[in-house]
Amino acid sequence: MIKIRTKKKLGQHFLNNDDVAKKIISYHSNRKNVLEIGPGIGALTKFLVDEVDNLLLIEIDKDCILFLKKKYKDLNIIEDDVLNIEFNTLFNKNLSIISNLPYNISSQVFFKILENRDSIDEFTFLIQKEVAQRVCSESGNKTYGILSVLLQTYFDLENIFEIEPDKFNPPPKVFSSVVKGVRNSTKNIGVPFKLLKNTVKLAFQNRRKTLRNSLKALNLPKTFTSNSIFSKRAEQLDVKDFIWLSNEIKKNEP
Repeated sequence: MIKIRTKKKLGQHFLNNDDVAKKIISYHSNRKNVLEIGPGIGALTKFLVDEVDNLLLIEIDKDCILFLKKKYKDLNIIEDDVLNIEFNTLFNKNLSIISNLPYNISSQVFFKILENRDSIDEFTFLIQKEVAQRVCSESGNKTYGILSVLLQTYFDLENIFEIEPDKFNPPPKVFSSVVKGVRNSTKNIGVPFKLLKNTVKLAFQNRRKTLRNSLKALNLPKTFTSNSIFSKRAEQLDVKDFIWLSNEIKKNEP
């Protein structure tokens, strides 16, 4: 049997507990057209192969790919960096994604999901506890930020359960959490996603400032910025507020 060493540069922390793996999969509703990102040595894969119709894996580590191909003869594996992949090209129909995500790329993967949001029905991710708290945070909290707003615009999110460091090899220095996202009914928000994204990013660039100061670079007319919403800070606005704001910015652009 091939022995796999974890690679620090890839942020690998292999899940080593079958009960936790089964529990994660039990929360993943979709059983067709499932993409697993970074399967590693197959902690989730070994249960997915028997439960999923049309399973596809993306793995960047050649050693892990060799290990998985020897263990499971008929696996469909793409050898690539997931950040290079367009999810909407992988299946003829919509897909769902499951992963023990490397901590160092979790935010980038979330932005990738947002770019491909209309092709993704569901995702179930094992991620750093702090990131899970951040994406699921509601307005008014210090953990509420850019990803909270953007993901919650298009997905219903749930922070399901925590996992202790000793359930991994090597153990990370922090706790992990399982987060589930299900695509909601939001399709058209009235403006391009890029405008919403830029508005949210600008608003959170300096959390202590009011929107009137944070969005000053947009050169919006004073008749518009006199609206009471501009006296608030970004963390005080919920998703609907940001959608409204983005639409109004589009109308009032110089």
